[in-house]
Amino acid sequence: MRRSAALHRSATDAAKDFAGDVEYYLTQQPRQLPSRYLYDALGSVLFDAICELPWYGITRAELHLLAQHGGDIFARAGAPSRILELGPGNGSKLMRLIEASRYGGRRLELHLIDVSAAALASASRALGALDDVDVVTHEAPYEALADVTRTMRVAGPMLVLFLGSNIGNFDRPDAEAFLKGIRGALAPGDALVLGVDLVKPERDLQLAYDDPLGVTAAFNRNLLVRINRELGGTFDLDAFGHRAVWNAQESRVEMHLVSLRDQRVRVAAASIDFSIGPGESIWTESSYKYQPEEIVAMAVRAGFGPVEQWIAGEERFALTMLSVA
Repeated sequence: MRRSAALHRSATDAAKDFAGDVEYYLTQQPRQLPSRYLYDALGSVLFDAICELPWYGITRAELHLLAQHGGDIFARAGAPSRILELGPGNGSKLMRLIEASRYGGRRLELHLIDVSAAALASASRALGALDDVDVVTHEAPYEALADVTRTMRVAGPMLVLFLGSNIGNFDRPDAEAFLKGIRGALAPGDALVLGVDLVKPERDLQLAYDDPLGVTAAFNRNLLVRINRELGGTFDLDAFGHRAVWNAQESRVEMHLVSLRDQRVRVAAASIDFSIGPGESIWTESSYKYQPEEIVAMAVRAGFGPVEQWIAGEERFALTMLSVA
């Protein structure tokens, strides 16, 4: 069973936010664009395709860990009737967890928070096919978590999922601050499961973020397509290349859109007009990678208690369960 969104930004507000962020970040040095805007309808489809590529092991590793340890996660979380996922994608991970949990006919209330309407629709369709579940979608940024928890009608412990190494899109101080925000929205007895990609050989990371088929490049350039379509931009897609680099000092993969020639760009709705030369780039995403012990230490500083950590050795991915005392 599906329910309509409890929280939903108007199209006008979303467009204003998009235009305001584009204006702000494209005037920074280096020029940037927030990675959350990669996920329009087409971007979400392209990301789902990336997750199927042989060079991108995050999704496979996480699905395997959820299938293997889903029953244990549910038991340690106190057999919750409320599950909330931040950034559910197409719903496959939450589906795998529920199937592995053997929840046995108890009714589950599932809350999904994402800024992508397309992702919410896809996840809601998939999860709504399960027996004995109510799915509630919230088209909102992750920071709406505290507001969402106040709308829940079911009592008892809650399990929160933040998977897909989405925490890696925050720099380290912001990642810790974000976890503190999650902790502040939860109550004693609740639990958080955090999926985080680990440091691995540079060649593996390079292939994951700059695949030979060019799917990640299309995903990255689609951000310019979106700006052109929604904000009246004049970006020439053929004049930008995709670049992914491993910054070992910061332990992150960076995605950039690199100008291939001198050009001038206007974005009408953002009231900006700028020149960009060959080799100059627009930084679109950071994906920070962690060591297992760093994840636990960061979560403890944010106020969580560690429960268990499971690691996919070959793919170098960690699923960490955290408690709220």
